[in-house]
Amino acid sequence: MGAVILGTGSCLPQKELSNQDLEKLVETSDEWILSRTGISTRRISGKGEEAFQLGTSAAKKALAMANVMADDIDLIIVATMSSHMSMPSCACFVQKELGATKAFAYDVNAACSGFLFALDSGDKYLRVEKGKKILVIGTETLSSRTNWKDRNTCILFGDGAGAAVLEYQESEQGIVASSLFSDGTLWNLLYMHSAPSCNPDLEQAGNPGNYILMEGREVFKYAVKAMEAAINDLLLKEHVNIEAIDLMIPHQANIRILKKLVTRLGIKKEKVFINVHKYGNTSAGSIPIALDEANREGCLKRGDLLLVCSFGGGFTWGATLVRW
Repeated sequence: MGAVILGTGSCLPQKELSNQDLEKLVETSDEWILSRTGISTRRISGKGEEAFQLGTSAAKKALAMANVMADDIDLIIVATMSSHMSMPSCACFVQKELGATKAFAYDVNAACSGFLFALDSGDKYLRVEKGKKILVIGTETLSSRTNWKDRNTCILFGDGAGAAVLEYQESEQGIVASSLFSDGTLWNLLYMHSAPSCNPDLEQAGNPGNYILMEGREVFKYAVKAMEAAINDLLLKEHVNIEAIDLMIPHQANIRILKKLVTRLGIKKEKVFINVHKYGNTSAGSIPIALDEANREGCLKRGDLLLVCSFGGGFTWGATLVRW
């Protein structure tokens, strides 16, 4: 079939930031946040909880579940937009921490869709190099990229990491197919500046700082339609009806987006895994964290058809089918 997920893992920072805590930082309320986002708490990194450290911890749990040693890994792909350094990659730091000496490593930046893009890359690689093992990680410390004075964004984001170990197998299990998209013309609805340029000719006019900026209403509108279209495109290509899906794990961005998407797809609510209330939007960490929770809570059994979908800055979006 394709790349099989041998094991999953996740890691969340220890500190919880509640809506009541946010009431002390910006003009907002627990009721206002809950009604608009569905988020109650989110995790915020402290010392020793950089993106690569969270990713490493998640990876160790995934390796343990898969019964795979770090030096058996041939490739590490890390999806992130909040690494503590621009160079080396977050993936190289994860490789160092794990001692995965055989692996080559690189980062993928597709914002909240990063894990899906990385997962697809791993699957494509394994279809060519079938004897390899790949570690795919989504990890973010968005608390380091959030304007804590902007109530429209600071209520949404949290930190965390998730990971999966992949191996090619000739079986009915594995990644069935993906349907991935990008539209760079809409970049200015959800974006983040880099650090100020050292070259005055390349300075970005009006660069307010290295934090997330978003036009929330427009993002909402595009997110629902884009994910719905990607899912329908994928299901049509694979001749699968929505009723055949055993579990859907969408990007945990906002409960209103999730409810709207579920309604438009016509999928039963009990088939949709949601944990946005606990962690908020962890960007590239969102899907692998939810996947690990669903896996460890017994929500997935062998043979189940899993649908995952996401939407993020770029714009980037897509959907993936997995036979568990």
